[in-house]
Amino acid sequence: MMQEQIAQSILDNNEKLIELVLELKKQRNAVILVHNYQRPEMYRIADYIGDSLGLSIKAAETDADVILFCGVKFMAETAKILSPKKTVLLPTLDAGCSLADMAATERLRDVKEKYPDAAVVSYVNTNADIKAMSDICCTSANAVEIVNSLPNKKVLFLPDKNLGRYVQQHTDKEIILWDGYCFVHDKLNANILMEYKQRYPDAKVIAHPECKEELLKLSDHICGTGGMAKFAKSDGSKNFIIVTECGMTEKLREDVPEKNFLSFCNICPYMKSTTLPLVVRSLTTNMHEISLPKQIIVNARKAIDRMLEFSKNAG
Repeated sequence: MMQEQIAQSILDNNEKLIELVLELKKQRNAVILVHNYQRPEMYRIADYIGDSLGLSIKAAETDADVILFCGVKFMAETAKILSPKKTVLLPTLDAGCSLADMAATERLRDVKEKYPDAAVVSYVNTNADIKAMSDICCTSANAVEIVNSLPNKKVLFLPDKNLGRYVQQHTDKEIILWDGYCFVHDKLNANILMEYKQRYPDAKVIAHPECKEELLKLSDHICGTGGMAKFAKSDGSKNFIIVTECGMTEKLREDVPEKNFLSFCNICPYMKSTTLPLVVRSLTTNMHEISLPKQIIVNARKAIDRMLEFSKNAG
């Protein structure tokens, strides 16, 4: 009984906070962008929910005065790069990204000198200073197409080596891999996934390309978070095993309620660090406003614009 009362109290408090956030959003002329991996309650305050590319495009298009990102820091930086005159807020500085932090400017400078004829393709999961040193950005959804579109025969792909290996299998170009990884995906175990497949033989496996190669080989479909619902809707199967961060399964259950989704996942503490009280504080006090040096914005914008232009033409 006590647990039920606590759960109800949390739900009631969330409802009040959601109402407050929606009111503050109107007052500030703010747009709230929410990544697929966020807590379920964050979806209810969102103007847009999506993957990295979708959020990047929305950030570029919005006419709001304030952009609040329920995601991680590199996403908020991308919004600031694309909308430098707007106020961009990140509710908590705990929303970093260990993958993004695996790419350092000093090392990238050294590697670029070693491979002067290689194009530098940086995953959007990179910090702004890395984007500023890159030729073009990409997401998990368009990485293969962007690499294949480049005239260069060599491509320095950073920072995720698992996504880089996936790209390597779909291109004739020489891919120079960076030794970085997303621990959420990298720790998933192929042997355990095999057990899942044996337990649920009629379920199709949808995996994120940040997973290790041995997991991708066990998958029926490989795509970024933005493509998972699309595949589940179009495929004839009723049951799916989702191999990525745990929040995605919750989102898929909302988006495709007629299908069944099983989680094979890890939780990202960075994505889950954003909460409704922190959103209220940020909208009220401008807590954790994103600011970047002008030259970083100018240079990083070129790489992001190339990605967005490619996506526009490809679409």
